[in-house]
Amino acid sequence: MESTVIKKAVFNPLVKTYLLLYVFGILLISIIGIPLALIWICGVGQWWCRHFYEKLECVLSEKHLRLRMGILVQVDKTIPLENIQDMTFYEGPILRKFNLSMLKVETAGQGAGKGNEMSLIGIEQAHDFRLLVLDQREKIRLAMQQHGDDATKVLLTDIREILLRIEGGLKK
Repeated sequence: MESTVIKKAVFNPLVKTYLLLYVFGILLISIIGIPLALIWICGVGQWWCRHFYEKLECVLSEKHLRLRMGILVQVDKTIPLENIQDMTFYEGPILRKFNLSMLKVETAGQGAGKGNEMSLIGIEQAHDFRLLVLDQREKIRLAMQQHGDDATKVLLTDIREILLRIEGGLKK
């Protein structure tokens, strides 16, 4: 069953330019990549960045954070909010130049390639989105804790009744 959508992230269109120049810079670093860098900057990269941006989607629901992206290889990653340990906000000099920032989602169980990891570049009002995700995570944790407390009370009541029956049976 799908949970209710709380917020759909809006991405800054400058992500396209950032990605175009980022990949171009990586291609220029390698000798083999220099001819590819020319092809990239002359049209292929612009097409790829435009389509990548159109497919980019991040949705916060009541219970999950979901990221969809990709053109040839499409990634659809869902992270349960209760597994999120922290969301780190990055804003380096190059990202600042493009008026962008990056949110990195850190989850439980990431050791040795386990767990989920998600990096979100270019979300508009990233600070507000981060706070919204963390607030929703806390609501879920409180609800789970409350449910756990109720279940513990029921279990302890059942154990008490069993012990009283055992005690009654021993007195006979």
